[in-house]
Amino acid sequence: MPPAIIVHATPADLKQIAELTLAHYDAGADSFWEGTRSHDVSQNIDALLRHITGAPPFAILDFGCGPGRDLKTFAGLGHAPVGLEGSARFAELARNYSGCEVWEQDFLALDLPDGRFDGVFANASLFHVPTQELPRVLLELRAALKPGGVLFSSNPHGHNEEGWNRGRYGAYHDHDAWRAIVAAAGFVELTHYFRPPGLPRAQQPWLATVWRKPAA
Repeated sequence: MPPAIIVHATPADLKQIAELTLAHYDAGADSFWEGTRSHDVSQNIDALLRHITGAPPFAILDFGCGPGRDLKTFAGLGHAPVGLEGSARFAELARNYSGCEVWEQDFLALDLPDGRFDGVFANASLFHVPTQELPRVLLELRAALKPGGVLFSSNPHGHNEEGWNRGRYGAYHDHDAWRAIVAAAGFVELTHYFRPPGLPRAQQPWLATVWRKPAA
């Protein structure tokens, strides 16, 4: 069944969305890590890095870094990644595994520096932001990017439904709706693709998109 739709979430609704979703991840953090640590997201990492202009190393914000798999990859490639994670257990795992700095922040209450990052890597994370809050969160991510910086996002796509699904809150946009939301936040779309590669569309649950913050 599709998740129940929550329309016009109140501040109390948003607080519950954040708390229960993070509690879900905290409770299952170790099993989640064992189940995802070997996932190959090199296609997504390459999609971000090849669109960043300028000379490396790049300052990268891994938004929703989880237990730190991709943080360690970025660091191993010689870049300067910082993780951001709402789950306390994930943040602890990420620091220990990657050796990188990890900021523990709720996606709905961000405190980001302006103009610091060459790229934001939001792999399987922004779909947890309720649709009504996405414009604000995307503007905050845009402000954290340098002029010309790049946002990568990969989310499970759907038919623009959202709500509770197996203990987590998620919003499942189709490409047209997602494109309109991100473009309205001032980003320019560079490319998009569906994952995993090489499968029929019906077997590709992930929509990946790459965006640029205009240089001026």
